[in-house]
Amino acid sequence: MFAEYSWLIPIFPLIAFVVVGFLGNKLFKKAEGGAPIAIIMAAISCVLSLLVAYETLTTGDVYKASLEWMIVDGFTFNMGIYIDNLTALMLIVVSFIATLVVIYSIGYMHDEGEKKRRYYAIISLFIGVMLGLVLASNYLQMFIFWELVGLCSYLLIGFWNTKPSAASAAKKAFLVTRIGDIMLMLGLIIFFVGFKGNLDFDYIFNNVDLFTGGDTLLTIGTFMIFGGAIGKSAQFPLHDWLPDAMEGPTTVSALIHAATMVKAGVYLVARSYPVLIETPDTLIIIAAVGGFTALFAATMALNNTNIKRVLAYSTISQLGYMFLALGASGYLFAVSGDPNTGYMAGMSHLMNHAFFKALLFLSAGAVIHAVHTEDMMRMGGLSKKLKITSTVMLLGCISIAGIPPFSGFWSKDEILATVFETGAYNTGFYLLYAFGIIAAFITAFYMFRLWFLTFSGKPRDQEIYDHAHEAPKVMWIPLVILAVLAVGSGLAGILLGMEGTLEPAAYLQTMHIASGTDMIIDMFQQPLTYVSIVVAILGIAVAYLMYYSKTIDPARISESKIGKKLGNVLLARYGFTAGYDLFGTKVIYGIAKAVDWFDRNIIDGIVKLISLICTLVGKLLRFVQNGLVQTYASIVVVGVSLVVILLLAFGGMF
Repeated sequence: MFAEYSWLIPIFPLIAFVVVGFLGNKLFKKAEGGAPIAIIMAAISCVLSLLVAYETLTTGDVYKASLEWMIVDGFTFNMGIYIDNLTALMLIVVSFIATLVVIYSIGYMHDEGEKKRRYYAIISLFIGVMLGLVLASNYLQMFIFWELVGLCSYLLIGFWNTKPSAASAAKKAFLVTRIGDIMLMLGLIIFFVGFKGNLDFDYIFNNVDLFTGGDTLLTIGTFMIFGGAIGKSAQFPLHDWLPDAMEGPTTVSALIHAATMVKAGVYLVARSYPVLIETPDTLIIIAAVGGFTALFAATMALNNTNIKRVLAYSTISQLGYMFLALGASGYLFAVSGDPNTGYMAGMSHLMNHAFFKALLFLSAGAVIHAVHTEDMMRMGGLSKKLKITSTVMLLGCISIAGIPPFSGFWSKDEILATVFETGAYNTGFYLLYAFGIIAAFITAFYMFRLWFLTFSGKPRDQEIYDHAHEAPKVMWIPLVILAVLAVGSGLAGILLGMEGTLEPAAYLQTMHIASGTDMIIDMFQQPLTYVSIVVAILGIAVAYLMYYSKTIDPARISESKIGKKLGNVLLARYGFTAGYDLFGTKVIYGIAKAVDWFDRNIIDGIVKLISLICTLVGKLLRFVQNGLVQTYASIVVVGVSLVVILLLAFGGMF
């Protein structure tokens, strides 16, 4: 019943974009730049999304509706709606988080003056196109919204466009993600050819065996699809844009990291799952990239002092866990045919991560709003001034660290268990399991390092501490709501049987889903569960000893010879930022110079040569145009004579 009106879900935020963006500042001068319109439209979208999601998850039905969009050279392209359990999950995450972020923005963006109208217009567009991406019924339609999501992220990351670092970060995000987008486009071209011009999800998922081109071409196609996810979700080696994207407002960071931009890549891989399970080689690559990124990104947060950048590295790492889950579970099913819960764990982690990462970013925003700096080394002791913020952020840190019964534990533990199980069929997955376990330890360490440096101990900057204050209600109420979800969403999902509803229709039809209570009992009967808990506790303990009790002096470690070298490598992001710059200035700029030379000398040279020949011929013919009848008669005689001679000589050929 509700699904029939699902096409309205992205429409309401788009209406807010038009109304707020194209009506004058005078209309919204006393209305926070159009914030009420943005909130109302986002809230309506959220309510409708929740109704559609509830209907879908409880019935298990797949809703499909489409209309003919255009016909090009005999190929028909449709535009429509495709709602299954995965769509329902994404609708919940995107609409709910987005609504809270827009509400929170009233307090955070209060002092932005006339810029607020631009902010609320673009963020409404961002919400609308992300919801459109989630609801799309085919790859082409999704790709259109995919590109619009990239445009919105560019506009919001560079919101403070007069600030050079923000403008540079926006351009970097836009250009780096274009690499992935080109790969995605190539993958869609392969799908278009292989599936005979049909890019509809319903057709492709139910007719994978009809792909024309062979297994190798299908593997290349699925790898290119994953390439799009690498760019959008900031996975290695296209990860370096996301830490720089922290130049935008913290509310934008929360939305990008928790519900929109980077989650689009995970959604793309999850959406393509019925095709991916036919290409085990691609699944190995997905798992390998995800597992390596989970560890690689986590290490860069170890000594960073910018509160938002630490959370950015955390996002990259946690997204790696999601890809690791999808790759491992798909490979396990492809090679063994055995049902497993890895897909469900990856999607549950997407949801749980959305709640605790939105909480962490918005809590960081409350801190920045209070102290006007992002440098944790200038903070300290703020728990006395920001009691609500410090409490809810602590809950978010516990959740992401993976301590039971907080939400992050349930999904991350199941991911690691699936990866370990897959190792029985490919020993490389044991290494990926080790990556995941080490990343879990590092995650617990750097998240509590962040909390201790920010909220515990004595103030390191007395002036900042004296002026610190708790966030207004419009900011901390969304934090409390997110804190409740960060604590209980994982356990609630299991007890309500939600994990059993996340499998795609074309995958593991016969899988038996245990009851929530049985799943919990089974988890705590597995030795691996206690391994993940122990490493998380150890990470917290080390952070406590270093940054709270001062039993271990972190300065002594960082000032040692090895500590300095390793610290510089981590702060330099393993040289990736310098490598990107070098590649741009040497390779790309060199190619541009070569193309410029070719254009100026070869292309322009040919044009100039043709012009010169025409000019010379014109000058020669000018002498013939002398106005004398005798000259014209002579030309006619010569011309006729040449024609006759040619006919006599070559007439036999015609």
